[in-house]
Amino acid sequence: MAFMRGLTFPGGQQPVLRGRRIYLRYPRMADYAAWARLRGDSRAFLEPWEPLWSDDELSKAAFRRRLKRYHHDARQDQAYAFLVFRQDDDALTGGVTLSNVRRGVVQTCAMGYWSGLPFARHGYTFEAVVAMVPFIFETLGLHRIEAACLPDNTASRALLAKAGFREEGLALRYLQINGEWRDHVLFGLLEDEPWPKV
Repeated sequence: MAFMRGLTFPGGQQPVLRGRRIYLRYPRMADYAAWARLRGDSRAFLEPWEPLWSDDELSKAAFRRRLKRYHHDARQDQAYAFLVFRQDDDALTGGVTLSNVRRGVVQTCAMGYWSGLPFARHGYTFEAVVAMVPFIFETLGLHRIEAACLPDNTASRALLAKAGFREEGLALRYLQINGEWRDHVLFGLLEDEPWPKV
């Protein structure tokens, strides 16, 4: 779409980020069918960990609005969204989003991610998170990455720890998840701290 062609990231182009078995790129309208199918098939798996889904969550119009919001946020240096694909067959496995980009004396962002049920616990999301780190620190020039997960999300807690994030504490009723304000465990990673390479 026209609004996608005009989007540039720091460095002047839309990046493709690579792990050992996956790559990440900016979403396109052509991704709608695969995205809607994976999200729809994974709905029961995803809903306990995500904000409440809208009635038209998986519609093409909602996806188009999502892309426009992604475009606006990236142009304003507020947020950056990527889809994750398996290199062998280009299968969509999930997504990673950077939100709440803050500049000035803070220089930080929040990282969130999701995996479709067929691809969960295969290491694809871990590779995607690690592949995002150089983009955040080197391309965007940020100093810190924040992440949060529900205390009982043991898979996400293990993923963040494996990716080098430090557990920093508990934030009470931090985010509204599936219609309820829920406590979250907070994690952080600084630019001069080690993280694994994939």
